[in-house]
Amino acid sequence: MEDKLRVDKWLWAARFFKTRSLAVEAINKGRVHVNGQQAKPARDVGAGDLIDVRRGDLDMTVRVRAVSKVRGPAPVARELYDETPESVAAREKAAETRRLAPEPAADLAEGRPTKRDRRLIDRWRQS
Repeated sequence: MEDKLRVDKWLWAARFFKTRSLAVEAINKGRVHVNGQQAKPARDVGAGDLIDVRRGDLDMTVRVRAVSKVRGPAPVARELYDETPESVAAREKAAETRRLAPEPAADLAEGRPTKRDRRLIDRWRQS
């Protein structure tokens, strides 16, 4: 373990992103903030820094506990940070909202109608 590490490497080692290039892409798009300021990939982070990460519709605020250059197993990566209580509460509330009001298109498991399906629909509409 070291004192400081680039934020893109830390996000990769902490398993927020599958590759460093995905971490760099998210940072360049402004989806990562360190101590309230927009970060650049080479920004150093250390223990005690506060990192805001947005992935899709998931926003997380974590406090860095340790840094590691290597990407270890998920339980070890989880020890590199602590999620803030406000972040946990917001994430759980968003999950509950998604559970109570699911996406309307989620029921469409079969996808678009086939050509045969469209012909049957057209026949049904004409009669």
